[in-house]
Amino acid sequence: MDIRNIAIIAHVDHGKTTLVDELLKQSGTYRENQAVAERVMDSNDIERERGITILAKATSVEWKGVRINIVDTPGHADFGGEVERILNMVDGVCLLVDAAEGPMPQTKFVTSKALALGLRPIVVLNKVDKPDAEPDRALNEVFDLFANLGASDEQLDFPHLYASGRSGWADADLDGPRKDLSALYDLILRHVPAPRQQARVDEPFRMLATTLAADPFIGRILTGRIESGRLKTGDTLKALTRTGERIEQFRVSKILAFRGLSQTPIDEAGAGDIVTIAGMTKATVADTLCAPEVDTALPAQPIDPPTISVTFGINDSPLAGRDGNKVQSRVIRERLLKEAESNVAIKVEDTPGGEAFIVSGRGELQMGVLIENMRREGFELSISRPRVIMREEDGQRLEPVEEVIVDVDDEFTGAVIDKLTGERKGDLVEMKPAGVGKTRIVAHVPSRGLIGYHGQFLTDTRGTGVLNRIFHGWVPHKGPIQGRRQGVLISMENGVSVAYALWNLEERGKLFIGAQEQVYEGMVIGEHSRDNDLEVNPLKGKKLTNIRASGTDEAVRLTPPVRMSLEEAIAYIDDDELVEVTPKIIRLRKRYLDPHERKRQAKAG
Repeated sequence: MDIRNIAIIAHVDHGKTTLVDELLKQSGTYRENQAVAERVMDSNDIERERGITILAKATSVEWKGVRINIVDTPGHADFGGEVERILNMVDGVCLLVDAAEGPMPQTKFVTSKALALGLRPIVVLNKVDKPDAEPDRALNEVFDLFANLGASDEQLDFPHLYASGRSGWADADLDGPRKDLSALYDLILRHVPAPRQQARVDEPFRMLATTLAADPFIGRILTGRIESGRLKTGDTLKALTRTGERIEQFRVSKILAFRGLSQTPIDEAGAGDIVTIAGMTKATVADTLCAPEVDTALPAQPIDPPTISVTFGINDSPLAGRDGNKVQSRVIRERLLKEAESNVAIKVEDTPGGEAFIVSGRGELQMGVLIENMRREGFELSISRPRVIMREEDGQRLEPVEEVIVDVDDEFTGAVIDKLTGERKGDLVEMKPAGVGKTRIVAHVPSRGLIGYHGQFLTDTRGTGVLNRIFHGWVPHKGPIQGRRQGVLISMENGVSVAYALWNLEERGKLFIGAQEQVYEGMVIGEHSRDNDLEVNPLKGKKLTNIRASGTDEAVRLTPPVRMSLEEAIAYIDDDELVEVTPKIIRLRKRYLDPHERKRQAKAG
């Protein structure tokens, strides 16, 4: 059967997962009466809750006798480790752009990778039925983006369609019939070349492993595109590293292929098809699976280095072990190593004491997703503040810089520019109008300055601003950047918080806890209104007398406490603080709970 392999790339929230839903529906993948969830490709819980794609997923549809393998890729640069390898599996890309927002930073990241591989994109201007859509402006911006990224003349001569993924139509003309997606299917068949591998069926079997997973029934499984040859169940293969060293020899126990939404076992696969193989025990991502007579490995994409690191430790607070059942460092280590195996953008190192592990990755979001997954599995952890990874080059200390693109209402531009360029040592690159009453600001800001900035940004723009960021490059170290300005309120007692005590503390600052909550000595229970830390007693009840005066004993009314999400908590803490994460609760605490130990460490530091 003829094959086409295509990846769908887009910025977060530009509608690619919804479009894939419609492609599956209209190709007859579902039965007439089949109940199907919305955004069916976002299968894990966190993806559904946050409305983002984290893991690349593949599916396939049939159209006019041709099998089209479609890969839905993540839009966040934090998950770029997925994107780079996925693009090696396909022969074309479909770039989806929101007709109102135009190309955004993550679009730029994935598109630059696709253009560098020589793929010729199809551009789909999505959401053209939105009231503020400007498809012509968006199209011009896509052309400018390709030109800036060094696209060839062939790549610049890209076909484009106007579409609404939610309404399920795509047309070559803006005023077309708006019936279905057949124009998109036909364009994919015409524009995307058949895999050049299909001509190499007679050569020995070779395949580059692009994603790794573990199946509870068949064990370790690797997915990739067959570069040459044929494969049958029961064949013997060997695995080679990038440098050509032999890792293992194994028998193929199962071959799975994407047919619609499910992976179906097949007996035989040929060059050009995207398949999943089971049977190996050691081979991993970027390794070459090949016939025993092959000695050279296939070239694999180098992986971008991690930019931040976070320390994962055991939870040693007085309340440890109450919520979770996985609390030992050995279990945490096993889980982190398993994650690093399947996610090549993550690296795990042991610390000298063996009680904590340094996990390095691409960004706060990626770390947040890993921690969230672990707490749902029953782990209890203590997490440190993220640290940016520096580089040494020619005796010079370099730090990572990110390109930040901000869309804000005009009235907030001053506050945003002041924070980015003043306090956080960023450089303003561009400022231009972006629709009625809105401004787009582009700045290059050190990654250090962006840790913890998002909450401040939402406050400054009253929740209306949109901030996107992407790794830009390395620059000489820019000197100290001021961290959090406020001190914190620290509990000096163990026990259960009392409403009356918290009511008296409200004038001291914002509280993070409510009444009747477990607290312990050294736990951070609020933000001080000044810049120093303050030890307070949240357990102090009201002294009772036998005199009752009418009107003086009203019920205590507390202001609702500030509840932080996991990422907000990790970005908020200082270097001498930790986030205690359990399946049920997120607490902030000082690294050293004893006040005398804290003073000793502060002097020593």
